[in-house]
Amino acid sequence: MINLVRNENMKLSHSISTWIMIGLLVIVTVAVGLLSRSGGNEAAKSDWKADIKIQNQEIKKGLNNPEIPKERKESYEKDLQTNEYRLKHDIQPIQGDSLWGFVGTASGLISLIALFAIVMGGGIVANEFSGGTIKLLLIRPSKRWKILLSKYISVLGYTLFMLLILLVVSFLVGGTLFSFKGAGSPFLTNVNSKITEVTMIAHILGVYGLECISLIMMVTLAFMISAVFRNSAMAIGIGVFLLTIGNTITMLLTKFNWSKYILFANTNLNQYIDGQPLVKGMTMNFSITVLIIYFIIFNVIAYAAFTKRDIVA
Repeated sequence: MINLVRNENMKLSHSISTWIMIGLLVIVTVAVGLLSRSGGNEAAKSDWKADIKIQNQEIKKGLNNPEIPKERKESYEKDLQTNEYRLKHDIQPIQGDSLWGFVGTASGLISLIALFAIVMGGGIVANEFSGGTIKLLLIRPSKRWKILLSKYISVLGYTLFMLLILLVVSFLVGGTLFSFKGAGSPFLTNVNSKITEVTMIAHILGVYGLECISLIMMVTLAFMISAVFRNSAMAIGIGVFLLTIGNTITMLLTKFNWSKYILFANTNLNQYIDGQPLVKGMTMNFSITVLIIYFIIFNVIAYAAFTKRDIVA
């Protein structure tokens, strides 16, 4: 298995498209940083404590409004409690024109990594069939499921590698453009009215870790389509299509209770950190269970398609 994974990694590392994707990720991250820097210079520095006091006044007005839904009031109460904690302990909110502010902004580029992951996952199996090299793989003594698994591990490995590159590059760019001052600033979590201070790096790693779930599911979906149809264009096309409109369609269907079983309603586990699940009644454990079921189904279909079908000469 180790040799098979090494072989697949060598194929990806020798592919020009792999390095183009990594290069684009770095370039876009730097470009976002430069744009944020140019926009931040024009904005005047404000008194954050005064801003929070004004915000608290607006929140209190909202709490006194009887027309505000219960869920919104609970969110307001949580924001008010957090703001008061900041004022009491002199903890400034993370600003956009700061190290961690930029790292948080750059995390939006994870969607770009998802696109690149779909391209790799959608082509790694199908390209073997279109290029005829699948025959060279299957004449080896290794079983088909091992060959398929090695490809899957390789794609996941490169996806996580790009995620690591984004984190490191955004940290370096953010520190270079906005200074590394404040790198030790805490992040406040408010769970069940209990406020806890955690390090920003722990918070960012948690956000990235939850985003990994979505990346893994999109890679697995594209990988399954690639194994079933043996057509990289179809696998990539369907994957990109679902990545683009999957969340939008899910949002439109949230009025139906059964929409909570849709894949895209469960991929964003950060919704539970924010305390606002997409569909009422959803929980972290529920979404994890649904994702595991989808994960097993995708892999079983990919396994059956790759191991059972004959290779046309």
